[in-house]
Amino acid sequence: MKNRDLDQLATEQRHPHSSDLDTLSSEESVRLLLEEDRLGLESALKQSESITKAAMWICQTLESGGNVAFAGAGTSGRLGVIEAAECPPTFGTEPHRIQAWIAGGSDAVFAAREGAEDDADMGAQAAAGLRPGDLLVGISASSVTPWVRGALEQAGGLGARTILLTCASSTGLESSADLVIGLETGPEILTGSTRLKAGSATKAVLNAMTTTAMVRLGKVYQNLMVDLRPGSEKLKQRAVRIVAQAANISMEAAKRLHDAAGGDVKTAIVMGCNQVTAEQARQSLDRAAGRVRAALEDRGER
Repeated sequence: MKNRDLDQLATEQRHPHSSDLDTLSSEESVRLLLEEDRLGLESALKQSESITKAAMWICQTLESGGNVAFAGAGTSGRLGVIEAAECPPTFGTEPHRIQAWIAGGSDAVFAAREGAEDDADMGAQAAAGLRPGDLLVGISASSVTPWVRGALEQAGGLGARTILLTCASSTGLESSADLVIGLETGPEILTGSTRLKAGSATKAVLNAMTTTAMVRLGKVYQNLMVDLRPGSEKLKQRAVRIVAQAANISMEAAKRLHDAAGGDVKTAIVMGCNQVTAEQARQSLDRAAGRVRAALEDRGER
């Protein structure tokens, strides 16, 4: 990854509209910060083609048996941790299939360990277990974080696919990863604080990448998360509600189907929509590779 002069990084520049930030009213400050977040999302939207490609790479990796990892330092690392942690309960993925590594280790999730980001060797060590067929998404708002650079270089050397997600320009970074997504969010209202606009844009992009991949993998039917893991009372109720909404039946009927399906939302939906037994519903889902819409159209043995 090409080194850049820190003084020239857009994320380190002073914002022309916030030089009097300390004199603004609280409401003016809030409005300015939120407006910048909106502009950051607009910058991300301009990279929708590259973000779509990244989503498809995540889909292909998981579908072919590979694993996905997010790697970053500071705010970028924490955003990767959030993304990885949310996939199992939302989409039913196994925890080891989508992981996250942060410079400084798990303690850095809760307390800043700023110096850890400067150690490229530790970044390489974090990625040492990757294999061909895996995918590493390096997250670096500035694009120059040594820890992330080390992880990407190690991953590429091991034959894994690599993506760099940055809030800087992608120009000059083409060799740093197989795919570079440069959001170009520009200076922050609070100079250099990339937990602000850059962080918001990065979170939105990670959401778009994983959610789109999961849709393609059949973990969504209509706009419902049909592979969720109901690990809490709220999620148990949501699971039954999803069955009721998808099958257009009452909550009471949905709960009966959900119980009969052994708590599997997809099976319960197919049972309710196609008026079949749990075993028949599972067979339809097996033939449809777990995709509810295709299973509902299945005309196999009844």
